[in-house]
Amino acid sequence: MTDPWNPADPGVLRLPSGRLVRGRGLRRPLDGSAPTPSYALYLLGRQPPPVTWEFRWIRWPDFRLPADRAEARAALTEAWERAAGERVEIACGGGRGRTGTALACLAVLDGVPAEEAVDFVRSHYDRRAVETPWQKRYVRRF
Repeated sequence: MTDPWNPADPGVLRLPSGRLVRGRGLRRPLDGSAPTPSYALYLLGRQPPPVTWEFRWIRWPDFRLPADRAEARAALTEAWERAAGERVEIACGGGRGRTGTALACLAVLDGVPAEEAVDFVRSHYDRRAVETPWQKRYVRRF
């Protein structure tokens, strides 16, 4: 079991169950004092740069949906399960569209009704999270 995220830190989302997950944009480097994740899920169109922690990469081009939806569902479920006892990070390039969509899917797994998950993430993570109509639809159908 890893020490949890500090809920007051930037990008940390508290799900209704109490699980804490950090969302962020990879274009903004971590400052030296920021804690590192124990596990990360990277949502990018191409292979992410190497990191020192365990991660999984889902091919998910910017402003789009995951290339393999079954693989994405499995990866999101794994991230949600691991967030019960680990510092899990979800990240894409900017930290809003794909990351917000993934966080909304985690909220659905955590019991938030699918029709309310985007609003939940916008209220508790970033008001501009989940950027496209098809990303919103993906969450509703998740």
